[in-house]
Amino acid sequence: MHNVQKDWLGAFVIAALGAGVITSFAVSQGQDPFVGLGITAFASVAAVLFDHLC
Repeated sequence: MHNVQKDWLGAFVIAALGAGVITSFAVSQGQDPFVGLGITAFASVAAVLFDHLC
């Protein structure tokens, strides 16, 4: 069954948490923190858009 009323904010928070875990590992290995935040933001937005459009 397709849920018409999806929670955009909840989906974004869950996606950001998932991407943030991987990004925090990358930052601990020496990646620039701002690049890590950019990757997290992009991955979160892409996941939410994919979830709501598909």
